[in-house]
Amino acid sequence: MPETSRRVALLASLTLLLVTACWGSTFFLIKDLLDRVPAVDFLAVRFLIAGVFLTVLFPRALGRLERDSWRHAAVLGAVYGTGQVLQTVGLAHTPASVSGFITGMYVVCTPLLAAVLLKTRIGPLTWAAVLLATAGLAVLTLDGFSVGYGEGLTLVAAVLYALHIVGLGAWARKDQALGMSIVQLFMVSALCFGAAAPGGIELATTTRDWLSILYMAFFAAGLAMLGQTWAQAHLSPTRTAIIMSTEPVFAALFAVLLGGESVAGRMAVGGAMVLAAMLMVELAPRRRIEAEVQHLTV
Repeated sequence: MPETSRRVALLASLTLLLVTACWGSTFFLIKDLLDRVPAVDFLAVRFLIAGVFLTVLFPRALGRLERDSWRHAAVLGAVYGTGQVLQTVGLAHTPASVSGFITGMYVVCTPLLAAVLLKTRIGPLTWAAVLLATAGLAVLTLDGFSVGYGEGLTLVAAVLYALHIVGLGAWARKDQALGMSIVQLFMVSALCFGAAAPGGIELATTTRDWLSILYMAFFAAGLAMLGQTWAQAHLSPTRTAIIMSTEPVFAALFAVLLGGESVAGRMAVGGAMVLAAMLMVELAPRRRIEAEVQHLTV
């Protein structure tokens, strides 16, 4: 590989790692914000700001979208928006670090959903990763023989994120990606505004809360999406997945350092098991599965 290509690949890896760290940093911020602002109200405002932000940066992107891309983006936005609502509501009942680990299960769920939709054979390594991830989730979330309300909602959100990834892999086109991203942001916002409308929209009232919302809109939604899109144009799928699997680690790190949560033995063990499962499922089968996802049709 030429020296210039190596430098670009390294910069892409660092960019994706920064994006992943940004995602991880939002868990304890959201948990704190939800003490004062309802989940759907916060999400509606956050994604509206992010959508407007990207539209201002790229005013011609929407004009380049084809009809099918508009439709696909709307569907994907609805799926992703529902996941966001469930994850955020679940976070109100779950420690931020645990929510981060469970949300990371989308990395495991993605090849499983792709296998179901595409009739792809699941190999022994993937089954082993699924079992390991399930065991790790049990260590993290089970209280006796029951799963908590917040953990359950977050797990459903992770499955929806995986479905979103599979659909995006099938429908996204390089020349339509930016416009589709903007449509999805606005779709998430519209979905949340619709859910919040019956009770009225409640906005943040303090400077601190607005700073958190703006940070999550500009960086963890708008710029993070751009960073991920650019980075993945220069990295292999497997390398990308390994970097992105660090999101739960960052979530736990920020929750402990800035969110005041304590480090528990089961958190460390369960988190390590989930992360190990993510790496196992990404190292071998992801390239083949991603190639076949491109053939998924409506």
